[in-house]
Amino acid sequence: MKTINDFSFKNKKALIRVDFNVPLNTDFEVTDATRIEAAKPTIIKILEDGGSVVLMSHLGRPKGVDASYSLKHIVEKVADVIGVQVKFVDDCVGEKVTSAVNSLQNGEILLLENLRFYAEETAGDEGFSEQLSNNGDVYVNDAFGTAHRAHASTTIVAKYFSENKCFGSLLAKEIKSIDKVLNTSEKPVLAILGGAKVSSKITVIENILDKVDHLIIGGGMTFTFVKAQGGSIGDSICEDDKMELALEILEKAAARNVQIHLPVDVVAADAFSNDATTQIVDVTKIPDGWQGLDAGPTSQVIFDKVVNSCKTILWNGPLGVFELETFSKGTIALGNSIDRATQNGAFSLVGGGDSVAAVKQFGFADKVSYVSTGGGAMLETLEGKTLPGIKAILS
Repeated sequence: MKTINDFSFKNKKALIRVDFNVPLNTDFEVTDATRIEAAKPTIIKILEDGGSVVLMSHLGRPKGVDASYSLKHIVEKVADVIGVQVKFVDDCVGEKVTSAVNSLQNGEILLLENLRFYAEETAGDEGFSEQLSNNGDVYVNDAFGTAHRAHASTTIVAKYFSENKCFGSLLAKEIKSIDKVLNTSEKPVLAILGGAKVSSKITVIENILDKVDHLIIGGGMTFTFVKAQGGSIGDSICEDDKMELALEILEKAAARNVQIHLPVDVVAADAFSNDATTQIVDVTKIPDGWQGLDAGPTSQVIFDKVVNSCKTILWNGPLGVFELETFSKGTIALGNSIDRATQNGAFSLVGGGDSVAAVKQFGFADKVSYVSTGGGAMLETLEGKTLPGIKAILS
């Protein structure tokens, strides 16, 4: 696996695919610079080698050129985070860009305009990819969040760089962290899968059953498993058409000696609201008119024991509707458990949009071993797929 550490960038222009798809407020100010900060080590390494950097990214899902999605809005924030002035050109291919790239000096950074102003980007167009390739001597992919897309800048462009392509430090770290969980992990290994639907996690569960010792299932998925086993779930979310599959998963887990842990009690509510009336009930005896919205206190204690008995922990998905304070306690308790296990030497990887949002919201981001920057990309990796953006560098 070639990374930036295998190259000297002295007098070289590095064309880096970054993921600067960052949130902006109504004044077009960056409200969360995590993704920019994540790319900093790669950029700094290249500049310190004596090279220059050409950054390319997308922002949002514009339909053609749209000023509100221009990367000019983030130039100041990128310069602030990196600590180096950033030049900007309002296109990503063409004569104007060629001129800006050619005049770039060692130690300088140039940010190109939003790649998705061109439909050719998401189409993976060969001609557009070749034009992008003219913007650098070495191609560096450091955008895990888009590595599962076979887009021009994430995948196709790599073929024009022969041996002069590599992973940035962020993407390399992502690959190593997931590989550590799936292939080189210290046992016992625990996977925690939450979220609303079994259907979105089926292939993940099937792929990791051979690699884990314990599997905690939480969130809305819980109730499909509970109802499939004859429990009463009231008005809780449930995928009736996936109940047979849930039973198959339980059978496969038992055959592989994987212990599955479901909540034994839940915080049930009479409405999907922060101000709802709540009660703690047995997960198999939720009354009609009530719905389970968080893991209950007994479940939290059980999960804590499981978490702290394991040496490798993957967390993908919250245990409840954490966005509503009333139903955030299960997810917070799980975060505290993983924090303690990590302090005691366990390796903990958190990934998936909702899990990442939860660890940030509740202050756990610095208390786990690694927080993945890619939601869909991480899920597809856990499903056992080789992502096109990664394959393009390896081939």
